Amino acid sequence: MARLLDGIASLTEGVPRRALASLAALLAVFLAAPWIANDYVLTILILILYFAYTGQAWNIMMGFAGQLSLGHALYVGLGAYTTAALYVHFGVSPWLGLPVAIIVAATAGAFIGFLAFRFGVAGVYFAILTIAFAEFARIGFDHFRWVNGSAGFFLPVANYTQNDLWNLRGSPTMFYYVALGMAVGAFVLCHGLLRSRLGYFWQAIREDEMAARTLGIDTFRCKMIAVVISASMTSVAGVFFAFYYNNLFPEQVFHISRSIELILGPIIGGIGTLFGPIIGAILLTGLSEGIWEVMNAFGFNPPGARQVFYGICLLLVVMLLPDGIWPPLARKLGLGKRPEKPEP
Repeated sequence: MARLLDGIASLTEGVPRRALASLAALLAVFLAAPWIANDYVLTILILILYFAYTGQAWNIMMGFAGQLSLGHALYVGLGAYTTAALYVHFGVSPWLGLPVAIIVAATAGAFIGFLAFRFGVAGVYFAILTIAFAEFARIGFDHFRWVNGSAGFFLPVANYTQNDLWNLRGSPTMFYYVALGMAVGAFVLCHGLLRSRLGYFWQAIREDEMAARTLGIDTFRCKMIAVVISASMTSVAGVFFAFYYNNLFPEQVFHISRSIELILGPIIGGIGTLFGPIIGAILLTGLSEGIWEVMNAFGFNPPGARQVFYGICLLLVVMLLPDGIWPPLARKLGLGKRPEKPEP
C-alpha cells in the first residue's frame, strides 16, 4: 500500500490541484454515464473513449518523439485480425490472443522503424513509408483466404444480453467500461512516460534531433522504443475494434482514412499533451455525430459529410490555434503545471 501511495504521489507531483480535481470529475462523469445515458449516447461515448485511447497511442510517436506516422491503421488491423482469427479458428480468448497481437504489431513497427531510422528516412518520407506499409497490408489481407479476404471476416455473436468478459461478448455497457479502462490506462501510461528519462529524451529528439545526438542521446534506440510502444498500444485498440464491431474488412480497417481518424483527435486537441487526445476525441466525435443527426432530421445526408467536417475543424485549428485547443484552454483555466519554486 505504501508503494502504491508513493507511486500515486510521484505521478501527481507538480500537477495543480485544480487539474487533479477536474480530472477526477471527468472520470466520475464517465463512470456514471452508463446509468444515465441511452444506448445511442453510450455508443458515442464508446467511440470517444476509443479515439482518446488511439490518440494517446499515436501521440507517443508524434507528440513525444516527433515521428509522423500516417499509417497507424496498420497496427489496428494487425491487432484486430490476429485476435479475431485466433478466436474464430481456435477458440482462443481475446485476452490470450492479445499478447500475440501485440507481438505481431510491435514486430511490424520495429521493422518499419528499423528501415526508416537506420537508413535516415525522416520527416515526410517516413510518413509516406508508414502509409505504404498500411497499403501493403490492405492489399495482402484482401487476398488472405484464411480470414476470408475482401469478403470480410465475421465473428460469431451469441447474444448482447449476457456479459462474457473473458471472450469480450456482451452488452454495450461492458464494452464501454472496457474502453474506459483502456483510455484511463493509456493516460496514466503516457503521463508516466512523459515524465520519465526516456520521455525527456523523446522531447529532445522532437525539438532538435541533431542536438540530442550531440548530447549523447541514442536517438535510434529512443525512436525505436517509441515506435514499438505506440504500435503495441494501437494493436490493443484493434482487438477492441474487432470484438466490438464483429466484422473486419481490409478496405475498412487498413484504409488511410482510418489512420486519419486516429490522428485528428490529438492534432486538434494538442499534439504532445496528455489532455489533447481526450479533448480532440470529445469535440470531433460529439460534434460530428450531432451534425449527422441534424442533417438526417432534415433529410440531408450528402456523401463525405464527415470528411468535410473533419477538414473544416482541422483548418480552423491550424489557422487559429496552431498548438491545438488544450494548451490555451489549460492556461485560461489555470490547469497548467505549477511554477517551480525558486531556490533560496
